[in-house]
Amino acid sequence: CCFSLLCDFQSQSLQMVSAMIPRNRPSEGQRILSRAKRGWVWNQMFVLEEFSGPDPILVGRLHTDLDMGNKNIKYVLAGEGAGTIFAINERTGDIHAMKRLDREEKAEYTLTAQVIDRDTDKPLEPPSEFIIKVQDINDNPPQFIEGPYKGSVPEMSQVGTSVTRVTATDADDPVYGNSAKLVYSILEGQPYFSIDQTTAIIRVALAGMDREMREEYLVVIQAKDMGGHMGGLSGTTTVTVTLTDINDNPPKFTKGSFEFTIPEDLGIGKPGGRVKANDRDIGENAKSAYSIIGGDERDIFEIVTDAQTQEGILRLKKPLDFESKKSYNLTVVATNIRADSITGGPYMDQTMVKIIVEDADEPPVFTKSTYLFDVHENAAINTVIGAVAARDQDATHSQVRYFIDRHTDLERQFNINVDDGKITLAKPLDRETDMWHNITVTATEISRATVAIKVLDINDNAPEFASEYEAFLCENGKPGQVIQTISAVDKDNPSQGHMFHYRLEMLNNPNFTIKNNLDNSISILAKHDSFRRQKQDTYLLPIVVTDDGEPPMSSTNTLTIQVCSCSREGNVQSCNVEAFVLPIGLSMGALIAILACIILLLVIVVLYVTLRRHKNEPLIIKDDEDVRENIIRYDDEGGGEEDTEAFDIATLQNPDGISGYLPRKDIKPDLQFMPRQGQHSGPNGVDVDEFINVRLHEADNDPTAPPYDSIQIYGYEGRGSIAGSLSSLETASSDSDQNYDYLREWGPRFRRLGELYSVGESDKET
Repeated sequence: CCFSLLCDFQSQSLQMVSAMIPRNRPSEGQRILSRAKRGWVWNQMFVLEEFSGPDPILVGRLHTDLDMGNKNIKYVLAGEGAGTIFAINERTGDIHAMKRLDREEKAEYTLTAQVIDRDTDKPLEPPSEFIIKVQDINDNPPQFIEGPYKGSVPEMSQVGTSVTRVTATDADDPVYGNSAKLVYSILEGQPYFSIDQTTAIIRVALAGMDREMREEYLVVIQAKDMGGHMGGLSGTTTVTVTLTDINDNPPKFTKGSFEFTIPEDLGIGKPGGRVKANDRDIGENAKSAYSIIGGDERDIFEIVTDAQTQEGILRLKKPLDFESKKSYNLTVVATNIRADSITGGPYMDQTMVKIIVEDADEPPVFTKSTYLFDVHENAAINTVIGAVAARDQDATHSQVRYFIDRHTDLERQFNINVDDGKITLAKPLDRETDMWHNITVTATEISRATVAIKVLDINDNAPEFASEYEAFLCENGKPGQVIQTISAVDKDNPSQGHMFHYRLEMLNNPNFTIKNNLDNSISILAKHDSFRRQKQDTYLLPIVVTDDGEPPMSSTNTLTIQVCSCSREGNVQSCNVEAFVLPIGLSMGALIAILACIILLLVIVVLYVTLRRHKNEPLIIKDDEDVRENIIRYDDEGGGEEDTEAFDIATLQNPDGISGYLPRKDIKPDLQFMPRQGQHSGPNGVDVDEFINVRLHEADNDPTAPPYDSIQIYGYEGRGSIAGSLSSLETASSDSDQNYDYLREWGPRFRRLGELYSVGESDKET
């Protein structure tokens, strides 16, 4: 339907035409409301169906009495969605929805309409507020938010037993129409399960469902809106239903009877066989307990359940004896541990178990498992300590022979008679060394028994001081002061306990006496107060200690007593005699410190004098002694035999001159060099650089300084040489035609050479 609305505000009127155009209905219609006495009556709520677009849809039309075709009037719209979702034609006042309207996003919009002057934008009338409500349509299907679901129900449940509940939600308006009214149904899972259309509770629809036949079911649930009518939207989910186990199956033995052969020497608690009862149930419902209900009158066997395999383990509680009974027929029952409230129970099954005892060669059995014998430590060799006995349990009753396991008697302290089992002493015993001897006696056929031999004590150890005592005596002590408390120990262990007696070896000792403390200890007392370290600093006090054994044993122990200097309170300060020679008021530490200081001062003085002496020695020799006369040694060693073997010098020697060796001719110049004046240093010390330069110049011009000119003859040219010697020395030719005077002009070093070449024939011969 369509309707129009006229409103009167302050002598002016605003007419609004609102249109709601349902689908598949006429496009427009009008209905005019008449004026009332109190003004125009109008509805402030307008309903518009949600739509998805895309074309704009007319929401309504605004009109005012001021609009007489005047172009200066302008319609404006404000509020929620104005300008974005809703748009107004400012000339005609038509309002259109420009975008998709979804009630699930926003259900209503509050807007304000007003008429203003187009030129001045001034309001011509007050604003009017109205609401546009978006009406729901069925555009959302039901959804199972928590799906898929899982449920469980015990097997064999009755019809109608609840399994689980599902829940679907619909985003449409639940108060308008049937868009959100849901109806549930089962698409898959029939005839096993059913669902309530309204509450969505899934229930058992078929009785007798057995987990052992089928354990899991998949159920498909549908939720449809519009009350399930045609045209409604729907959604589905799955429910996995699991049948839980109940104890509805009894255990069943795998065989009707079992047979086991067990040797008679099988140990107690050892398994002799296994039986198994299967159960189709699972978990706790499949667990069974085994028991023996018949055939075990002697209570020899027991059966327990293996927790891992659920087998029954047959074990021995008592040893088997082939000679007394050779077989057993047992009745074994397997019973479910857990009873079910639905099926009752518990269930059980039984079987027969036949036990055949196998004969075994049994070892001899001792009459006792442990023997205890006593022997005195002073017992003689071959003394019989005791006897063991074993018997053969086989039907043959063979003779038993006895042996000592030497791993338990490494010292071979004992022997045993192999026939009668008597144990004798092989070596002397000493209780203080070993009080107990545990040996193992073996009977043939590997039967063993433990024999414990206890060594009894005799009084064969003398008492002695409990520790190494150190006693100190104060010089300023009073007579009767306790110097030391002495106690004794004894390695023996008499049954009545120890009782020691003490006495001084010197009965009338002038310095010390003893006092019995009545607790097996004594106190050493001083007889006088005249002890002085200057006279005697150490006293040796022999004390005799005697026990009350049979026979009595005694020993003499010496107590060392040192005389010491003590404080007024009796605390020991010093026990050294050297302390008396020390000055009064100075301790040994103070004297050592003084001595160390004196030694340090002496070392400093010696170092100072040495440094002063080295400082006064000149760096350069100032006396007139020639520097060249100083001898400098170089300890360089030659190559040894390698030098002589590297080259044969004999090839260069003149064979004619071997008999007459031609020595080297060093000629010392005849020119004597005048002594030079020593250089004196300036007041500030020696000028080393000037001194070295002066001495270097003098050495270069001194012909008498080594090395001297030397003549070495190299005149041998070898035998059979046609050319003869090429040397100018000792040649037959004369060089007198040559003038060698220029050699004299070369300086002092060549003067001697010029004289040699300028001599005549007479000089050559000489």
